Amino acid sequence: MGQLTDTQTLNNQYGTADKLNTRISIHAKYSVNKQGFGNWITEHYCFPEHASVLELGCGTGDMWKGKSEIIARCDRLILSDFSAGMLDQAKANLKNKSGIGYRVIDIQEIPCPDQSFDAVIANMMLYHVPDLVKGLSEVRRVLKDGGSFYCATYGENGMMEYIGSLFSGYGIETRVNANFTLQNGAEKLSPFFAEVKRDLYEDALLVTDVEDLVDYIFSLAGMTDLRKLPRETIREVLSRHMVDGVLRIPKEYGMFIARK
Repeated sequence: MGQLTDTQTLNNQYGTADKLNTRISIHAKYSVNKQGFGNWITEHYCFPEHASVLELGCGTGDMWKGKSEIIARCDRLILSDFSAGMLDQAKANLKNKSGIGYRVIDIQEIPCPDQSFDAVIANMMLYHVPDLVKGLSEVRRVLKDGGSFYCATYGENGMMEYIGSLFSGYGIETRVNANFTLQNGAEKLSPFFAEVKRDLYEDALLVTDVEDLVDYIFSLAGMTDLRKLPRETIREVLSRHMVDGVLRIPKEYGMFIARK
């Protein structure tokens, strides 16, 4: 993804749920691992009874659907996002389920007292934070001693890189946002947390309708050069790389669990 470090670009990508839903849908439709990345992530959550939990960058809230058992362990669960529009979508998706609060929060200035939460969650968003040091410092501040920070992210050798490689003859430059990845995340987290563990999610996409992939490409901020090509050209190049009607695209996703 591109360097989304300014408010205008963040609002363009995440002001409403449309582009995010496009990206979510291609994973739901074509992923090899049918567990689903969201289910895999929540499987890692280990909250104490009567937990106080804050999620930063909750997006559409889809990962909390069907997770009543996890929600029930929380005396307080706050879903927050930088975008008020995204929070509106989360509320609609979760049908104002009881036990969940919603707040607009910037990770760089979390409006909560020190040691407020047993767990903080920030999935697939830390690479967007303009001042990551400040953001992680805030997470550490609001975590209780012994609390856990869960943060999923992508790697530097996944979908974007593969798709970009298919267009190497077109002068396409794939700009991957490497501010926080599976490769460097431990290094970024270590100054703030006593223990950092990484776990990897095994998966790939088997795409049978390239039009879905074209829509995915046009939803991304980091494919600026590629989006300058006509849709028909993009469609033709992708189709040429299909084998027996399938285009296999590698994924590289995982998460870190850091403890204070």
